[in-house]
Amino acid sequence: MLTMSAFRANNIAYTIGNKVRDFSLKNVDGKILNTSSYTNAKGLIVVFTCNHCPFAKKYQQRLNALNKKYAAKGVPLIAINSNDAIAMPDDSYENMIARAKDEHYNFPYLYDETQAIAKAFGASKTPHAYVLFKEKGSWILKYSGAIDDNGGEPEKVTHPYVEDAVNALLQGKQIQTPETKSIGCPIKYKSV
Repeated sequence: MLTMSAFRANNIAYTIGNKVRDFSLKNVDGKILNTSSYTNAKGLIVVFTCNHCPFAKKYQQRLNALNKKYAAKGVPLIAINSNDAIAMPDDSYENMIARAKDEHYNFPYLYDETQAIAKAFGASKTPHAYVLFKEKGSWILKYSGAIDDNGGEPEKVTHPYVEDAVNALLQGKQIQTPETKSIGCPIKYKSV
């Protein structure tokens, strides 16, 4: 199994300030979503998540809330499942479709079957959040890490990292905490 430290050691993963290449992935509605189609967006919240992880499950409704709050401000959320469905059958594309329907997802839930997008981002956990902001027509990575500081008790969150990052960017300010540690289940990468 290939580890994230191997990706980072080879400088493959994006870091803060890097330009993020456009990518296309299949959504749970069967359509291909391309980041370049977000022509009017100011930014994107990208969250690597999955179906099986107990920690990721705690964030399902918080992802809906983030998208509801920020899509209207030009920063929509997209979720990506990159887990190996052979190792984790709960994370198959068919089960993604069911989960999105059952949880009434109001955002795209994309399948990264080849895991190329997770590798490019250096995603290591579910959930692992990234905030991209558009500068001169390019997506620039501005934040990487946890969604907030309390997975178990949303009412006790004291540091809503993603919200703080998006709010700062929308106000033209520097992000105070551009990187945090994501906490959750490790992404199940395929053996090579």
